[in-house]
Amino acid sequence: MKTILTLAAMRIRITLRNKTFLFFSLVMPMAIFFLYTGVLAKGKPGAVRYWMGAILSFTVMGTFWGLSMQLVTWREQGILRRFRLAPIAASSMIMSSILANYVLILPTVILELLLARFIYHVTTFGNLISVFALVILGITAFGAMGLVVASVTNTAQETQIINQLLWFALIFLSGATVPLAVLPHMVQRVGLFLPATYFVYGLQRAMLADAHLYSLGTVVVSLLAWAVLAAFISSQLFRWEPEAKLPRNAKLWAVATILPFVLLGIWENHNGKLLATAAYMMEGRPTENAPPADNR
Repeated sequence: MKTILTLAAMRIRITLRNKTFLFFSLVMPMAIFFLYTGVLAKGKPGAVRYWMGAILSFTVMGTFWGLSMQLVTWREQGILRRFRLAPIAASSMIMSSILANYVLILPTVILELLLARFIYHVTTFGNLISVFALVILGITAFGAMGLVVASVTNTAQETQIINQLLWFALIFLSGATVPLAVLPHMVQRVGLFLPATYFVYGLQRAMLADAHLYSLGTVVVSLLAWAVLAAFISSQLFRWEPEAKLPRNAKLWAVATILPFVLLGIWENHNGKLLATAAYMMEGRPTENAPPADNR
């Protein structure tokens, strides 16, 4: 445990010196916050409260980007090789990276909630226990995704390309940028296979419907299963040196981390009512009796 804490503290110090991190972890989230609250919500407390789910999702989902880029850069520069000689286990490096993300991201989340409270006079954020539990789970899950990306890519340029593709899918197909209920029907159906969709949906339900964690069981279990699976696979594929070769089926294992959401997407497309509930939340209507999406 001492090793994990030491590694986490070191990563925090290094990251805070990085201007790119400060841009993506503070400047960009603040820009998105004021864009959504000032332009889309027009400063209205009720609308601000609705958009806070998407705002927090942006802040949390971006954790995978910096984590994957840093580990790949360290591997290219030979820094990870030195850690291995210490010796340090791959699991310790993975756990310390996720722990550092908590310290780096949670202050921004809290700042966004405080700004919504004191600038836009949002008096309630629903069930804050559920909100913060989902945020912590999201940091873990999306951080683990970053670890998987870092494990299967060879260079910073390749990592950048993969991150961009993942980022666009996460923000444009999940309801984070445009409300899910407004997207074309086919895009909605595809979005049901993405972890970001359930993360945004869970935060919105916690804020708008005061949802407890037990009523968000599907979201919590799927994100937790994804986080555990991604962390395990990344520990198996973790490489200390750029010369180390990946197993032949490494990328197949990386794709397999999305299995919980493949199963959940199939269920939601046929039997679920997430799309109908998302539409009800956008309209400000009670969500408890939302009909299945096909019956809207």
